[in-house]
Amino acid sequence: MNSSTPPSPYYYLPPNLIPDDANPPWMSKGDNAWQLTAATLVGLQSVPGLIILYGGAVKKKWAVNSAFMALYAFACVLVCWVCWGYQMSFGDKLIPIWGKVNVALEQKFLLDPAFLGKFPNATMVFFQFVFAAITLILIAGALLGRMNFYAWMLFVPLWLTFSYTFGAYTIWSVDGWLSVAGMMDYSGGYVIHLSSGVAGFTAAYWVGPRLSKDRQSFPPNNILLMLAGAGLLWMGWTGFNGGDPYAASVDASLAVINTHVCAATSLLTWLILDIVFFGKPSVIGAVQGMITGLVAITPAAGLVHGWAAIIMGICSGALPWFTMMVVHKKSELLQRVDDTMAVFHTHAVAGSLGGILTGLFANPRLCYLFYGKYGQYVGLFYGFHMGNLHDGFRQIGLQLLGILFIVVLNVVMTSLICVLVRFFVPLRMSEEDMEIGDEAAHGEEAYAIWGQGDRLENSKFNDLEVGVPKNKAQLEMT
Repeated sequence: MNSSTPPSPYYYLPPNLIPDDANPPWMSKGDNAWQLTAATLVGLQSVPGLIILYGGAVKKKWAVNSAFMALYAFACVLVCWVCWGYQMSFGDKLIPIWGKVNVALEQKFLLDPAFLGKFPNATMVFFQFVFAAITLILIAGALLGRMNFYAWMLFVPLWLTFSYTFGAYTIWSVDGWLSVAGMMDYSGGYVIHLSSGVAGFTAAYWVGPRLSKDRQSFPPNNILLMLAGAGLLWMGWTGFNGGDPYAASVDASLAVINTHVCAATSLLTWLILDIVFFGKPSVIGAVQGMITGLVAITPAAGLVHGWAAIIMGICSGALPWFTMMVVHKKSELLQRVDDTMAVFHTHAVAGSLGGILTGLFANPRLCYLFYGKYGQYVGLFYGFHMGNLHDGFRQIGLQLLGILFIVVLNVVMTSLICVLVRFFVPLRMSEEDMEIGDEAAHGEEAYAIWGQGDRLENSKFNDLEVGVPKNKAQLEMT
C-alpha cells in the first residue's frame, strides 16, 4: 500500500467484519442473522405448525378446511402487510393509536436501518409479519368447522387492517399511546394472544355454532399429527420470545429459558389437575397446558427471573384449566358461543393473566436491559421491596388498562367487520355443506377412510379383521 494513502478506519477488523455496501457500519451481522432466524422460527409455528395442529385436532371431515384457513391467512397477511399493514403498525404517527398508511416495498426503505435494532427494515418487516400472521391463524381456531371460507377470505385483510394495526401501534410502536405510557408487553401477550382470544370469541358469536352433533362429538382425526404441530409451536416460541430484544443479547437468552420453563411447568400443572379430577392423563389437555404456559410468559419473557417463570407456569396451568373445565360449564354465554379450539381460554385468559403477572414480577434491572430505561418499569412486588409503591401500582394500572383497551378494541372492531362481511357473503356455511365438510367446501378430502374418528369396534366393520372377511355374509357385505 502507498505510504501516502491514509489507513482504513477499519484496518483493525478481520476481513469478514469490514463494512462494505452490502454490510453497512450500522448493521450487526450477528443480530441480523438471529433476527431472520427468529422470524423463521415464528413462521414455522404457523406454516406448518398450526396447519397440521388444526388439521389433526378437528373431525376428519374438517381437516382440509381447517388447515387451509391457516395457510390462506398466512399468505394474505403477508401481501397486506407489505402494502399497508406494517406502516400502519410501526410507521409514522397518524394518531396516538394508529400509524399512517404507506407501503413497505421500496428499496431505499427496506435497506435503511429499522426503527430499533441493528438490522435493516427488510428484516423488521419480515419479523413483524410472522407475528401478525399467527394472530389471524389463532383467531381461525375459534371458527373451525363451520365458517364460510369466502367470508374468511374477506375477514382476514379487514381484521388485520382495522384491529391488529391499532393494537400493534398503540402497544409496540415507539410513538404508541400505551408504549409511551410505559405498559409492558414483551412479545405479544396483549397484541397477539389477548387480541386473538377476544377476537376469536367475538367472531364465533357472530358466525354461530357448529352442527349440534359436531359440538357434541368432535374427535381429533389424528392426535399424533396434532402433537407434531404442537411441538413446532413450542419450539418455535424460541424465536417468538427470543427475537424481541432485536439483538442476540443476554436478555434474549433469558427470554428463551423462561419461555420453556413456564411452558413445561404449565403443562405439568394441567396434567396433574386432569389426573386428580378426571382420573386420566389427557394428551389434549397437556397440549392446552403447554399453550397457556407459552402464552402467559410472552408479555414477561425477558423481564422476570426464572423463579417467577415457575410461578407463572403454575398459574397458567391452573387458572385457564379452571375457566375451561369449571366456569365454562356454568356460564350461559360461554356455552352459547362455540369456540372450537377454546381460544378464549388458552389465549385471552392466559394472555390477560400473563399481563397482570408481568406487572407484579417485572424486575427493574431486566426491564432496563430490554427497554433501555431505568426506573420507568417497576413490577409491584419490586415496588414494595424498593419502597416505590407509586410506580409499582402505576405499572399494574397500565397493565390493566392495556387489557381493557385490547378487549374493547377487538369486541368492537371484530363485530363491525363481521357485520360488514355478512352483507356480501354468509358468515356460516349452510347446514347441508356442514354435514359434508371438506368435500362441500373445497372438493377435496384429507383421508380415504371410513368414519369421522369412530373407533373400529363402533363401525360396521367391527367383526372384521382388517381387510379379511370372516364369512360369506361378510364377504358379500364388503
